[in-house]
Amino acid sequence: MEDLPHAPQLPEFDPDDPVESAVIGGLVRSWPHRATVRRSEPDLDEVFESAKADFAEELIPFRDHPVYLGLDESTRDCIRAWAWIAYNKNVVDIEQHVVNPGFQLLLEDSLRTGLGDTARSSVVQAMVDEQYHTLMHLNASALTRRRRPWRLTERTLPVSLTVRRRRDAVARQEDPRSAALVTLAFTTVAETSIGAYLGLIADDETVQPVNKATVALHRRDERAHAAVTSELVALVYDRLRPDDRRILLAGMADGVAAFTAADYAVWSAILATVGVVGADEMLREVAEGPGDGRLVQDCSAIDRLRAQLEGRNGPRAAP
Repeated sequence: MEDLPHAPQLPEFDPDDPVESAVIGGLVRSWPHRATVRRSEPDLDEVFESAKADFAEELIPFRDHPVYLGLDESTRDCIRAWAWIAYNKNVVDIEQHVVNPGFQLLLEDSLRTGLGDTARSSVVQAMVDEQYHTLMHLNASALTRRRRPWRLTERTLPVSLTVRRRRDAVARQEDPRSAALVTLAFTTVAETSIGAYLGLIADDETVQPVNKATVALHRRDERAHAAVTSELVALVYDRLRPDDRRILLAGMADGVAAFTAADYAVWSAILATVGVVGADEMLREVAEGPGDGRLVQDCSAIDRLRAQLEGRNGPRAAP
C-alpha cells in the first residue's frame, strides 16, 4: 500500500526506546510460548459430545418467544447448530475483513507515524494468530457439519454486521487517509472487544465441549492482542494531527456500535432456512422489545483506551 498523504514525517523509533519496547517487546518475546498456533491440535472428533448443545441458549435473542418455545426439540437443536455456524462465520469475517486490514496498515506504516521493528513484529505475530484463529473456527464448523444431520453451509448467511458497517463507514470517508484511520479504528474495537464476544461461550458449561474449547483458546490469544493493539494505537495516536485524531476516535465510536449490535439479518437467514413459521414477526417483536439490542455488553477495554487517548496532551508530531 502506498503512503497516505498529509502524514507527518517522523524518524524511525530508536529500537531501545522504552516507550516501544516495554509492553510490545515483552509480548513479542513471549509469543512462541503463549500463541495457540504454536501448540499441538487435539483430535476434535474424539472429544465431541453429541448430547451437548452446539450453542448457548442464553445467546438466542428470541429464546423466550412463544414461536421458538412452540418448536419441537429437534428444530431447536437445528437452530442452535446453525447459530454456532453463524458464530464461527462472524468471527472469521471479523478476523479477515475488519482486523487484518488495520493490521496491514500498521505493518506497512501507511499512516507514516514511524513504527519501528519491534512494533511491526508484534503486528505480524498477531496476523499469524488471526489466520490460525480463522482455521480453528473453520474446523469447528466442519466438525459440526460432520456430526450433525443438517446441511449447514455458511453461504446461506450474510456477511457479518460488523463487516457491513465497517465497509459503509470507510466508504463515507472523503479521502484515503480518513478511510485508513476508520479502518484502524474498527480494527482497534475488534481486537480490544472480541475477548468479551468469545467469553459469551468460553465459560458456558452447557455448550458442546469442542466449541467451548475452541473459543477459550482463541480468547487466550486475544488477551495479548488487546494489549498489543492498544499500545500500537497509542503510539500512532501520539503522532497524529488533531483532525486525524478526531477521525480515529469517531471511528472507534462507530466500531463499538457495530460490534455490539445483534445481527437480526443472520437470524432471519437461519430461521428462513430452517422453515420456522412466524419467524419474521418474532424477530420484529424481539428487536422492538425491551433492552438495548446489544449482544456484547462489556466494552470496558475500548472505553478505557478511548478515555486514555482523549486525555493525552498535544501530538508529538510536528504540526
